[in-house]
Amino acid sequence: MERRTKIPALTTEQMREVDHLMVNEFGITLIQMMENAGRSLAELARRLNSGNVLGKSIIALCGTGNNGGGGMVAARHLHNMGAQVSVMLTADPNKLKEVPSHQWSILKRLQLDQVKFDLEASELILDAMLGYGAAGDPRPPIKDWIERANASGIPILSLDAPSGLDTTTGKPGRPCIQAETTMMLALPKTGLLALQARDLVGELYLADIGVPSELLQRIGIRVDPLFSNGPIIRFIDSSHNCNFEGC
Repeated sequence: MERRTKIPALTTEQMREVDHLMVNEFGITLIQMMENAGRSLAELARRLNSGNVLGKSIIALCGTGNNGGGGMVAARHLHNMGAQVSVMLTADPNKLKEVPSHQWSILKRLQLDQVKFDLEASELILDAMLGYGAAGDPRPPIKDWIERANASGIPILSLDAPSGLDTTTGKPGRPCIQAETTMMLALPKTGLLALQARDLVGELYLADIGVPSELLQRIGIRVDPLFSNGPIIRFIDSSHNCNFEGC
């Protein structure tokens, strides 16, 4: 009988502790984690487009927090892959946090902030508006972008969680992104595995952002090496088939 790897799920508070320990105890900086997340998101977008994004029209909807910064990194990597990328920052650039502001400055140098924005003509939407720390119903202008993205009928790939979803309980905000695919980071969040979130998260993938097993042990979590075959693993498919314990 094939042994199924057990993958634990984290609450939002546990993920906050992981991020804190990464930076303050293990010296792994936010910009390193953001680069890992964004590069993996771009790679998953390439895989979802039959391994080639050359000439593909992709729109990245990016918030002002760290999730948005990951979306900006993905946009840069997709641009390098030959995709036609446009980036929509969903708030005033002056509200950007320090590290996302650095990512935005790179995109401005590449003039990706000036690419004509045409949602209806895009082939893929990257949802990087709200991260795991968001709570409550999304407010304008993010509320408006969620509704517009959902109504477009264009496939949506969410970073870490669909914007508007409570990552601990799985309760969807009003509104909440309806993703075709979600790429979780480090470990699954409990809310993304909840029954009420199933129709919102779509296919689930899990990406490595460099969390050491020693760190997880500090918070009482032991897990076998997950990424021995690469930094992205498929967790749950569109039929909700899962090859891991804990789904």
